[in-house]
Amino acid sequence: MKSSSRKIELLSPAKDLICGIEAINHGADAVYIGAPKFGARVAAGNSLSDIASLCQYAHLYGVRIYVTINTILKDEELREVESMIWELWNIGVDALIIQDMTLLKLHLPPIPLHASTQMDNRTPQKVQFLEKVGFKQVVLARELSLNEIRHISECTDVPLEVFIHGALCVSYSGQCYLSAALSGRSANRGECAQYCRLPYTMVDATGEKIISNKHLLSLKDMNRSENLEALLDAGVSSLKIEGRLKDVSYVKNVTAFYRKKLDEIFATRKDYRRASFGRSSYTFEPMVEKSFNRGFTSFFLNGRTSDITAFDTPKSLGELVGTVKEIKGHSFTVAGLKQLNNGDGLVFFNKRGELEGFRVNRVEENRIYPLEMPSIFPKVSLYRNFDQVFEKQLAKLSAERKLIVQIQFLDNPFGFTLCMEDETGGRVMIVKSFTKELARSEQRENIRRQLSKLGNTPFEASHVEVLLTENWFVPSSLLADMRREAVEKLKLNRSVRYNRELSKVDYQVDVSYPQTSLTYLGNVFNHKARTFYEDHGVKDIDPAFELKPLKQVPLMFTKHCLRYSMGWCPIYQKKKSPYKEPYYLLYKDTSLRLQFDCKHCQMQLIQE
Repeated sequence: MKSSSRKIELLSPAKDLICGIEAINHGADAVYIGAPKFGARVAAGNSLSDIASLCQYAHLYGVRIYVTINTILKDEELREVESMIWELWNIGVDALIIQDMTLLKLHLPPIPLHASTQMDNRTPQKVQFLEKVGFKQVVLARELSLNEIRHISECTDVPLEVFIHGALCVSYSGQCYLSAALSGRSANRGECAQYCRLPYTMVDATGEKIISNKHLLSLKDMNRSENLEALLDAGVSSLKIEGRLKDVSYVKNVTAFYRKKLDEIFATRKDYRRASFGRSSYTFEPMVEKSFNRGFTSFFLNGRTSDITAFDTPKSLGELVGTVKEIKGHSFTVAGLKQLNNGDGLVFFNKRGELEGFRVNRVEENRIYPLEMPSIFPKVSLYRNFDQVFEKQLAKLSAERKLIVQIQFLDNPFGFTLCMEDETGGRVMIVKSFTKELARSEQRENIRRQLSKLGNTPFEASHVEVLLTENWFVPSSLLADMRREAVEKLKLNRSVRYNRELSKVDYQVDVSYPQTSLTYLGNVFNHKARTFYEDHGVKDIDPAFELKPLKQVPLMFTKHCLRYSMGWCPIYQKKKSPYKEPYYLLYKDTSLRLQFDCKHCQMQLIQE
């Protein structure tokens, strides 16, 4: 049975060391970051020295660092990967997020392994298998509903991780071969060319146009901020923000937003507690609509809905600020409640249906003077995708994270003693020999003031108790020296007391894989992966698509359905299409045939 009181982890992304540190400062309980190589975002690799620095900083607060090695691997890369994992373990990394089962057969340190969403984890049987062979956390498919997540939780004991915010892959993760087939850049190798964000024209079997030049595979961004408690109640332990390619202002804003949301839940739900220590304070009010977004959707969490697509643009819209009211010369007025500022970036859809942007030069009440007059027209909706004032706030010091300490100062027969204890139970004592003499003025208030000056340290004093047998004179310089020494020892104490989880996978455990055969969808890219599956009862194993590209096979499996988007779903809408199937998506020389699997509520794309 799972514990009735669970640690809940807010997991934030980091493209680099700076983003990682700011994710921690703004309230993350864990941070995931790319390894030097072999991550699913090939452009987001990090040096071992930067990852080591991030681990050192994170562990002060009990924050865990997860490193992504979530691509499929070539035979000739395995020795390098194995060596790199040992280096990652030696510098303090807490866990690896992986896709390739090969890693279970390498000689690894006792580092926990997390099953990436690239493994296509959407059934209880798959998650049960992963748990039995030793995975310590499983990232579920984004497409799962609350009921499906709850069912998996009831069938397993492994901690479950779900995405709560950020960009959405239109395909089930790990099951998209569109980029590999059309450009040779494999998503499973971290090189996705994002064909899903291109504009397509949809035609029927006769060539008749159904819809032209729209981003028909592009989805809105995920936002599950109103579903956090429901996710926790469904059994989720780790809440993940997407964004290893996002800038630092995005990481700051979105992490702080979800930290505050979760803390509000924890204030009333004592059956949940946060997974790390320290409290963050902010110089700004987090608002996720002010960071990069294509509009928001909770995706399929509460079943199929019509709000998941972003057909008009794959670019960031930001926040709706109002509508154009009156145009006069080189300026116009806006009807809306948002305060606009000089330097803001605004966008709108012009009469051709294209997203057009411009920079605000000057604002006078509700009248806007652009740098250059756009092709604006009355009643069009305006969005702000760059808030000058907000971004200036985020560019400065925007959060501090502090561990609460209690301080006690007292005298002893030889001098003075300083005791400092942090909220995790770490305790240090500093004893200084000093020739004591009575003071002419009251000392206690100065002692409290000097010992409370914790400044740029990770600590903040909640209480300073002064217990002197007499009103002894205590120089401020002595207090400063004792305080600095106590802080350094307490930081060292945090490092020594940090409890890194140890784990050892056992791929030889007697458990069968849920399938007895694997097609190209199994992503078997090397001989050790093949052996792994054979050891677990898989009889027929095809090579990965990247090794042996196939013709006339589905290149994408998606729960997004264009029949549903057009209103022709035979299951939900029960309306008949006026067009003849099969339908095709056309982009330049590319033609993709749509295939509908209503039994599994999926759409598939096949290259023609």
